[in-house]
Amino acid sequence: MKRADMNVKSIVDAKRFDPHQLVKATLFESERLFCDVYCVSPGQEQRPHRHDAADKIYVVVEGCGIFRLGEDIRQVGEKNVVHVPAGLEHSVKNDSPGPLLLLVFMAPHPNYVRKNVRS
Repeated sequence: MKRADMNVKSIVDAKRFDPHQLVKATLFESERLFCDVYCVSPGQEQRPHRHDAADKIYVVVEGCGIFRLGEDIRQVGEKNVVHVPAGLEHSVKNDSPGPLLLLVFMAPHPNYVRKNVRS
């Protein structure tokens, strides 16, 4: 059996809001996935984009955001999870008066996928 040291990180410690831009803090990453914390201040958004070869999961830890997946637009609050299948254009916006804290996973890691495509 492979032995590994347990790597534990705090979402709270990674929390850093900037009134000028959305903040992304990486908690974990490997060739197979990444796990980030996104700190979205009121009025900020992650603009529409897509990942052709990777699925994304947004976990709403604090606050409420407007999520757009394709043509579907929904307000999603705390303790909910949003799945974005590969290839689907998506975005998230904080139109609330309070902060929006997201835990975000992507698999496979999009940077690793791009490297393999170029090889």
